[in-house]
Amino acid sequence: MSNVSPSKLRCGWSSSEQVMTEYHDTEWGVPIHDDRKMFEFLVLEGAQAGLSWVTILKRRTAYKKAFDNFNYNEVAKYDKKKIDELVQNETIIRNRLKIESAVTNARALINVRKEFGSFEKYLWQFVGGEPIKNQWKTLKCVPAKTDISDLMSKDLMRRGFKFMGSTICYAHMQATGLVNDHLVSCFRYDQI
Repeated sequence: MSNVSPSKLRCGWSSSEQVMTEYHDTEWGVPIHDDRKMFEFLVLEGAQAGLSWVTILKRRTAYKKAFDNFNYNEVAKYDKKKIDELVQNETIIRNRLKIESAVTNARALINVRKEFGSFEKYLWQFVGGEPIKNQWKTLKCVPAKTDISDLMSKDLMRRGFKFMGSTICYAHMQATGLVNDHLVSCFRYDQI
């Protein structure tokens, strides 16, 4: 049974389907300080490129199973045979480049951890360690990317990450709570 209340005011994008409403109400914008969870969103956002987020959320459980519960140490070991298996897996997006990027990103994440101690510490440095709390009144005001996501994207790509353009980086920042982009009228705005 869902904990979602239909009477609460929330960001307009969240009401298209139940899975979106639940994601909005329980996860989106909540600050994350866990490398595995950060990697999960990297994989999912990379898979989402060119598709709707609801499509990915509906396949999230399948991704979790296919990618060893988003254990980046395991994903980093994937070889051509494993990638070929994933390309045949009908429960996920079967785009070879996106699947290969998840493996590449797992390996790059491990290198970032060696340098910074953790991946989340590396990502949080882009916002000075504290979430940016925006004050958007309408969805039209919310940007698709920012100067910070531009910097993050360039640095991630310099470190070998793939499918990490500025728009994906900003979506990652929103999902993992580096920014609070809930509308000021949304009940989650003050909760986060």
